[in-house]
Amino acid sequence: MAYDDNNIFAKILRGEIPCHKIWEDAHSFAFLDIMPRSPGHTLVITKARAENILDISEEDLAHVMAAVRHLAPAIVRAVDGDGFMIQQFNGAAAGQTVFHLHMHIVPRIEGVPLRHHATHPEDDAKLAAVAEKIRAALAEQ
Repeated sequence: MAYDDNNIFAKILRGEIPCHKIWEDAHSFAFLDIMPRSPGHTLVITKARAENILDISEEDLAHVMAAVRHLAPAIVRAVDGDGFMIQQFNGAAAGQTVFHLHMHIVPRIEGVPLRHHATHPEDDAKLAAVAEKIRAALAEQ
C-alpha cells in the first residue's frame, strides 16, 4: 500500500482537521485520541510520510520514541495515573485504522478498566480539559 497523503493524521498535520494538540517538535506531533481507551490517551505521530513501523526510517522512529518518552510521564501525572502502556499497530489485521505511523500512550489507573480501541467518542469539552492538564504538566517538566 502506498502512503495516502489524505489520511486523517496527514490532514491534522496540515491543520485541515482540528485536534487537541498536546505537543509538537520538528519531527513529531502529539494530540489526544478522540476515542480514548482511558483519560489522557494520546497519539504521537511522525511528521514523516510513513504508514507503519516498517515504512519509517530508524532516525524518524527514534524521534517518535523520544517524544513518547518525553510525554508519557507528564500525561500520567496529569490524569493521576498509576502507569501507562504503549500501543502501536501495523496493518489492518493488527488493528491499525489510520495508515500513518503513530504510537498510543494509554494511561492506566489501578482498578479502572480500559475502553475498547476506537469505539467510544469522548465529549469535546472533556478532551479540551484533559489536554489543558497535560500541557500544564509538560510546562512543569
